Amino acid sequence: EVQLVESGGALVQAGGSLRLSCVVSGVDFDEYDIGWFRQAPGKEREGVSCISEDIRENDIIYYKDSVKGRFTISRDNAKNTVYLQMNSLKPEDTAVYYCAAGDRVTPSTVTSGDEYDYWGQGTQVTVSS
Repeated sequence: EVQLVESGGALVQAGGSLRLSCVVSGVDFDEYDIGWFRQAPGKEREGVSCISEDIRENDIIYYKDSVKGRFTISRDNAKNTVYLQMNSLKPEDTAVYYCAAGDRVTPSTVTSGDEYDYWGQGTQVTVSS
């Protein structure tokens, strides 16, 4: 059974930091690109960041424009885990954050949820002003 389990969401004040984790099991982790998406109440899901299975070969690291310079994605293949370090958080970052795994993601499709095969259950991030 494939499982993606997110953690690290919390209530934080604007300007604060959080680190989200996504632990993946049930698949060959190092063969999958991992994306972070978020969905705020009343809004569509949007792609936040993505990291390829091997940045030495595929070199996909994507960030949504509004998080560039504030968020950093990384992966530890030995731990089957992807991290999203979020700094300088803003109220508009408030959303449920999901991680997703796909093995056919390309630089032009990183934000398309259809390209990802497996999804986690989400973790709530709330940033107060």
